[in-house]
Amino acid sequence: MNKSFLNRSVQHPMELLDRYLQAVRFWLPKSSRQEDLIAELGEDLRSQIEEKEAELGHPLDKEEIAQILKRCGSPMMVAGRLGPQRHLIGPALFPIYEFVLKMVLLWILVPVFIFIVGPVNLAEGGGNWPLGILKTFGNLWTALFTAAGTITLVFAIIERTHNCLGSELKWDPLKLPPVRRNEEERKPTVLKAVCELGFGCFGLIWILLVPGYPFIILGPAAAFLKASPLMHSFYLPIVLLSVVGLLRSGITLAKPQWAWFPLLSQLANSVITLIVLNFMIEAITKTPSPYPLVVLRDVVRDSPKYIKIAAIVNVSILVSVAGAWFGLCIAAIIQTWQFMRYLHKRATGAPQAASSGVH
Repeated sequence: MNKSFLNRSVQHPMELLDRYLQAVRFWLPKSSRQEDLIAELGEDLRSQIEEKEAELGHPLDKEEIAQILKRCGSPMMVAGRLGPQRHLIGPALFPIYEFVLKMVLLWILVPVFIFIVGPVNLAEGGGNWPLGILKTFGNLWTALFTAAGTITLVFAIIERTHNCLGSELKWDPLKLPPVRRNEEERKPTVLKAVCELGFGCFGLIWILLVPGYPFIILGPAAAFLKASPLMHSFYLPIVLLSVVGLLRSGITLAKPQWAWFPLLSQLANSVITLIVLNFMIEAITKTPSPYPLVVLRDVVRDSPKYIKIAAIVNVSILVSVAGAWFGLCIAAIIQTWQFMRYLHKRATGAPQAASSGVH
């Protein structure tokens, strides 16, 4: 299937150059000079191709053009050279750096401090709201500053070394995605898949460590709280969902020509997660225990102070689960519409693509 795709997508050898320029444009930061840089690069590469054709005395085929592009460098490395170099994080890595920063700071740390650490601080402060909020924001600020500094340091090191490492990476110009004539369709699926794969690996390791190290999810509250039997029963489905997410990101990277796969797999993942959350919410509503998600450890089972903390944490987690269910319902509707829109555009655009020639 891969070979047939390549034969269809490279009907004319020079289209390979268009695909290469499209990939470089993807990695370049959006600015007023983006198109000028792409035009200059395209002119330089066309000059190299013309010189090679004059030397050999015949038009170059796609393999010969691929060799010229390979010597030029991978699209990400070329974009890094073309972009400005006066930043701690260069333009080639900045989109990934920005995504990772938002993921860790806004989508992981903030919810953990709002729904877990905050209620614990509030309960430990005896219901003193100003003190609990002040302590939570102080801890959150420290965590955000530390995480942001660590991420920036890691990307700065990568920025200083990736040019040397990039020359050793093997990449095949013939496997570049086909040219998208409509700019609206040029979506960053590869970048998204890379980030999802990285965070998927991190998330799976984190989930696997939780049973042995509950501190990484409960923080200081792990000294007197533990997961309930109900939560243990949903541990394996959560692990399987993480593995499926890793496979989905891996397939997206390995098969970029499957334009339908990211849309369909994302929708399927949302539906499966919704099913798991439905079972979890139903089990929570049917359990007779006042603490369905986390329970007190035996050493503090009769302490009124810790009983109050356990109740607050259970309510906070339940609100988080309900919010996730509601958000996934909206996401599934949007993803269904996007997939149906893709199928419609493919069905209406296929005859035109077949009848049009390659420039």
